[in-house]
Formats: sequence, C-alpha cells, structure tokens
Amino acid sequence: MIEKKNKIFNLFLTFAKIGLFTFGGGYAMISVIENYCVGKKKWITHDEMMNITVIAESTPGPIAINCATFVGYRIAGFWGAVFSTLGVVIPSFIIIFSISVFLNNFLDIVIIANSFKGIKAAVGILIVDAAVNMMRKMPRRLFPVAIMLCSFITMLLIDIFSWRFSSISMMLIAAVISLMCYSIEEYVKKERKRK
Repeated sequence: MIEKKNKIFNLFLTFAKIGLFTFGGGYAMISVIENYCVGKKKWITHDEMMNITVIAESTPGPIAINCATFVGYRIAGFWGAVFSTLGVVIPSFIIIFSISVFLNNFLDIVIIANSFKGIKAAVGILIVDAAVNMMRKMPRRLFPVAIMLCSFITMLLIDIFSWRFSSISMMLIAAVISLMCYSIEEYVKKERKRK
C-alpha cells in the first residue's frame, strides 16, 4: 500500500514538473515526457511511448494530458491516472489563472513579449526533436516509411496551398490504409500456409 502511494506521489511530482516547465503545448511536451518516462524513470518503453502518442493524438483531449493519464494508469492504476493528469494540469492552470487575475495586458509587458519570441523558437525545436526521435526509432520497413513520407508530403502541400483538410482526417486515412494492408498481408500468409 505504501509502495503504491509512493508511486502515485512520484507520478504526480514528475508530471507536475513536466507541466510546470514545458511551454508550447502537447507536441512540445512529447519529448520531455519521453525523456522522463522512458529515459529517466523507465516506466514505459520507447515503443509504448510511440503507441501512446498515436493514441493520444487520435483521441479527444490534449495530447500531454492523454499521455499522462495513460502512463499513470499503466504504473499505478486508476489513482495513478488521476494524479498524473492532475500533475500535468495543475501548474498550467495556476499560471494561467494568476495571469488572468493579476495582469490584464500580460503580453504588452516588453520583457514578457520578448521572452515569448524566444519560447516560440524553443517550442519549434522541441517538436522537431520529438519527431526526429520517433523517426529514428521507427522500424525500417518499407510500408511504415512510405505512409510517413506520403503523410508528410500531403500535409506540406496542404499547408503550402492552404487547402482545408483536417490532420485528423489524414490520420484516419493512414489508419484505414494500414489496416487494409495488414489484412491483405495476413490473408496472403494464411493462403500460403494452406498450400
């Protein structure tokens, strides 16, 4: 019982630290969550982190909160999920609430406005870092690489030409293609076994 309470407390503190010191939203937080949960704490493997990221992106809600909830549940069950989620949410809530109460023109303060310019650049780097880490550890098979490249090129074209197309639709299309190819592959394997 004490060990479970320690795990829950450790989950809360870890995700509170992630929530307090990470700017830029869920995508920027992915590399930090991976650093803590996979690298330092060894709570999950890199493959699980990739699966969590895909699931967290395709389910409702912010990606960082979904990741925290999954990791917490995996380590300490229901209460682990609750306290991990609270840990990642509370720091941001307190900061935003404090800003809204005490500072009406927060971004009009010159120092704050200039610091946010630097934070924007850092957020971009964190997002690229998360993407590069995932690509580096992705299996080097033709099909996953082809889907990744097609998705990347399609999203790039959508951005360049300002087409109205949801990234969620892109993920659903990639998932359907993946399932179809997997089904065909399994069918071919079964047919070969029969012969």
